[in-house]
Amino acid sequence: MENGGGAILSAAVTPGREGSRLTRSHRFSVAGVLGLVLSLLPGLLAYGQPADESPAAMNARLAGATLSHVGPSYLYPKQATTPGLVNPNVTQANIQQTICTSGFTDTVRPSSTVTTNLKTKQLKDTHASDQNASHYEEDHFISLELGGHPRDPRNLWPERWGTPGHPLTRLGPFPSHLVGAKTKDAVENALRKAVCDGTLTLRAAQYIIATDWFKYYRDAVLK
Repeated sequence: MENGGGAILSAAVTPGREGSRLTRSHRFSVAGVLGLVLSLLPGLLAYGQPADESPAAMNARLAGATLSHVGPSYLYPKQATTPGLVNPNVTQANIQQTICTSGFTDTVRPSSTVTTNLKTKQLKDTHASDQNASHYEEDHFISLELGGHPRDPRNLWPERWGTPGHPLTRLGPFPSHLVGAKTKDAVENALRKAVCDGTLTLRAAQYIIATDWFKYYRDAVLK
């Protein structure tokens, strides 16, 4: 950076027509680079956020994503069965009438009977060592408040209230050093606020929660 700055400064003080042409050339070059950086900056700062694409395209992106989680494995469902699925009725254009409106999730949330039965089935199918259903919440991987699909099993999984070594139920208590369902709830709330404030797009928030919500918790919520 210092060498480039020196070249521009030297050209600027070189007398004659050739030095003037060189100065203008460098100025155009620098302006072009700065324009490119500024155009890319929002995307770079938003965790490589995907574009405002169709629900089908977003679902395909999540199903085919190459994941590298920073948290322990129990914090995430298996991508093959639960990659996360979006609600086609929630889009960037209508967030103020849907997820950013108080009470919206109550209008799409499935009954506890549906989620409890699915949780029991999924625990059996995954051969989890802990089959006690009370130790799990049937979680919308992309939460309803972030426009996740309400009923499709590809967006629902048994999420631990506690940890494998320290099981908890929904009654808690939830020590701050244990990372489980309540921790992910905090991330969901933070992402919803960012979407409704316009800091993140809907698709960006959905991508973050589905690819590595714990990374966002570590880097953005705990900071």
